[in-house]
Amino acid sequence: MSLIIGFIIVIASVLGGYVLSHGEIAALWQPFEILIIGGAAFGAFVVSNPTHTIKTVFTSLPSLLVGSKFNKAMYMDLLSLLYDIFDKSRKQGVMSIEADVDDPYASEIFTRYPAILKMPAVIEYITDYLRIISTGNMASHELEGLMDLEIETRQTELEEPAHALQKVADALPGFGIVAAVLGIVITMGSLGGPPEAIGTHVAAALVGTFLGILLAYGFVGPMSALMENMVLAEVKALECIKVSILATMGGMAPQMAVEFGRKVLFFDVRPKFQELNDHVKSR
Repeated sequence: MSLIIGFIIVIASVLGGYVLSHGEIAALWQPFEILIIGGAAFGAFVVSNPTHTIKTVFTSLPSLLVGSKFNKAMYMDLLSLLYDIFDKSRKQGVMSIEADVDDPYASEIFTRYPAILKMPAVIEYITDYLRIISTGNMASHELEGLMDLEIETRQTELEEPAHALQKVADALPGFGIVAAVLGIVITMGSLGGPPEAIGTHVAAALVGTFLGILLAYGFVGPMSALMENMVLAEVKALECIKVSILATMGGMAPQMAVEFGRKVLFFDVRPKFQELNDHVKSR
């Protein structure tokens, strides 16, 4: 929703100021300039990115409209899930969670949290490291190093679409200049003709520069920044899991282990201690 509101503000501010300065909206409608700028930018985007990144960019666009799924309610469910797993492991032994880890989608614990089950990367991160703990003899510092490497890899992977979109934003002003230069070429071919025709061609050329800059800084650039913010939210969830697992591996009680995880969350989505405690007891 914030994406739509932001775009409306950009359009209203730019066009509103233009109209109030006695500008003609019709003069800004230059479909061939849009074709040159948009087509060239899309072609460069296709050339410079692998197929999976291109697909990910387009599949990620709808999520920009609805916002990040990593919100306060999701983090409360995540911490509650971790608490339930740690509590079962502490009371019944580490081997008791083997079935839950091997098939989380049939697990009595995991199925209490359907929103978390819809996040395969989060589920895999939890189950992989619980499986290592239950079947291996890895030292905590070795496990922490491995978890950090996976988070770093995941962050790099998630940031690819945002970086690809930012490169498009960086290129748009240049393609706007290309459209403007082509417009000037057309204008030069009209010299000697009616002044109105020359003025129309010059206006179209200038609109090309205007559109390139506006699309870059008013639309595509902010979308890239929003994608990066959503990546940080998912990475923070993985860090929360990491800290909680390491805490329970170090002998912390389940309640204290999830408290460690709670503390690494951003303040605006971090549940209060009592909120989380009540949520855990209600499951």
